[in-house]
Amino acid sequence: MAYQEAMEYLQNLTKFGINLGLERITELLRRLDNPHRKIRVIHIGGTNGKGSTTAMLAAVLQKAGYRAGAFTSPHLHAYTERYRINGAQIEPERVTRLIGMLRPHLESMVREGFEHPTEFEVSTAIAFQYFYEEEVDFLVLEVGMGGAIDSTNVVRPLLSVITNVAMDHMDYLGDTLVEIARVKAGIIKPEVPVITASEEPSVVGVIESACRERGSPLTRVGVDVSWLPGKSSLQGQYFHYRGIKRRLEELMIPLLGEHQLINAATALASLEILEQRGHVLLDESALRRGLASTVWPARLELLGTEPPVLIDGAHNYEGARSLRRSLDEYFPGRGVIMVMGMLGDKERAKVVAELAPRARHVIITKPNSPRAGDWAGMAEEARRFAQQVDMVEDIESAVHAGMAAARPGDLVCVTGSLYMVADARKTLLNLVGNKMWG
Repeated sequence: MAYQEAMEYLQNLTKFGINLGLERITELLRRLDNPHRKIRVIHIGGTNGKGSTTAMLAAVLQKAGYRAGAFTSPHLHAYTERYRINGAQIEPERVTRLIGMLRPHLESMVREGFEHPTEFEVSTAIAFQYFYEEEVDFLVLEVGMGGAIDSTNVVRPLLSVITNVAMDHMDYLGDTLVEIARVKAGIIKPEVPVITASEEPSVVGVIESACRERGSPLTRVGVDVSWLPGKSSLQGQYFHYRGIKRRLEELMIPLLGEHQLINAATALASLEILEQRGHVLLDESALRRGLASTVWPARLELLGTEPPVLIDGAHNYEGARSLRRSLDEYFPGRGVIMVMGMLGDKERAKVVAELAPRARHVIITKPNSPRAGDWAGMAEEARRFAQQVDMVEDIESAVHAGMAAARPGDLVCVTGSLYMVADARKTLLNLVGNKMWG
């Protein structure tokens, strides 16, 4: 099997859709001799900030001398981005071999009456098998969707992290914050410590209740540990950390937005808990160098200068609020050309209402996904807030239109679903001559 054939096989599994539950992944992993039970896992859930927090944790562990695996999803440009060890992507040939290894098990499961595992379940099984074979010291494991019945939730981790809870994936997780929080809190395991940066009282109540029921000690970012902002620029930002035991001044992260300071504090608190429990040995240099080396593209990522282009995968309302605050903080007074495209299952009206008023010109485009839905409906929403709104279905053409519409001093902002942002980023990297990530 060649790599392209393996990718086509995996892509074909999307026909099984999003089918939450643990029966299929549990059976598949049993046939692989349960590799997930042989890895030390840090489990990262939540609505926003999972990927950034995962990237920071993995970067610090690497600088501390550990072999740190990271499993994240979705990818931007290449499937291999989902599996990294000390920042290096899995080789395509390795993916091909692992899919070839799993395929007979998938076929035998169906013959024996099991439902066929979904694409994400197969991706998760690949992760566990790969990181087990590679004998990583730690796997920083990002939850796919929700928590309780997400396929990553077969692990018993060293630590469970719930970054925050906001309205997202309501078709699958629930219509209220409390309902969604209950699903997210499903990653809390008996007596396994928990860290959260959630502030909403109803969400905190759900997490606290789950921790009490399962005897899991809870650490809250903003209560038990805290941070203070320092100076910032378009190259990154500094902050001060007041942790469980550590007091660290003038830490730097090369990521923009106040929400990234919260993610950084969450990562540091996680590392302190791991340190307290004897799982890691960390010196201050590793903490500083790890945070400063974090790479997490398409999240307030700045490309080019004439005009500057800001890329951000603000795929839900909370993400849009963070982007709006960052536009006001980093680019006050600038005219904004906004290129937007979102999936149909997102809070598109609320996102548009948050972002479109900040733009003088909005270009609506279509994500390259069967879940794009009535993508053009976003244009009608945007016309309530912006003077000029255009629809350009092709993403590459939409990016070019945005760049052409920019006047001297303007900012082009590309935002929405990661599916759209990834395609737009490819075009932009070619336009501005930047190197591809990774």
